[in-house]
Amino acid sequence: MIGYLRNLLEALDFTSMGAAAMRVAAVFLCLTVHETCHGLAAFALGDPTARNLHRLSLNPLRHVDWLGLAMMFIAGFGWAKPVPVDPRYFRNPKWGMAFTALAGPASNFLLALASLFLARIPATLAPNGRSVVFFAYSVPLLSLGLGVFNLIPFPPLDGSKVLAAFLPDRLYISWMRYERFGMLVLFAVLMLGWDGNFVSRAVYWLYLHMAQLVF
Repeated sequence: MIGYLRNLLEALDFTSMGAAAMRVAAVFLCLTVHETCHGLAAFALGDPTARNLHRLSLNPLRHVDWLGLAMMFIAGFGWAKPVPVDPRYFRNPKWGMAFTALAGPASNFLLALASLFLARIPATLAPNGRSVVFFAYSVPLLSLGLGVFNLIPFPPLDGSKVLAAFLPDRLYISWMRYERFGMLVLFAVLMLGWDGNFVSRAVYWLYLHMAQLVF
């Protein structure tokens, strides 16, 4: 089964215009679902900020960060424009932020699994079957990449907010203070390969295990 998946992916024409369009659609879908679910989680916990700013939307243009979008194409990981969250609305601000942060990666893992189920549909049963198959296999890889990347416990990624929930208040404030610098450091680490290709290996491992559940 794994060999079949590899052969199928290698056989797809990644240079065709149809494949490029499907990849753009897949990236927009992954980023949009991720950010919308952040906003929905915050709203469920009592924070109306995202709703008031019209960020509870599946319109990708409300969420796109153009640099993060470019990185999804270049490196397989990226980010969108963060959904604004006001922790003062939460009964427990630290844990409210943690659950809101987790909603994004969790939505990406569920989206990846749902897309693999879609990939089971024979291409001959769908219009433009080859493009549909490409889309169905692109979404899980990109969505898993986005989910795994954001779970890294380093500010300002989602994983850092989960880790911060376990810290004492004094350390929590110090930890969150460095969010503005964290992305630059993390970007350098990943681009220079100092992470040992952790994200790529984690995505590949998850992809294969999800595929085994579906096929």
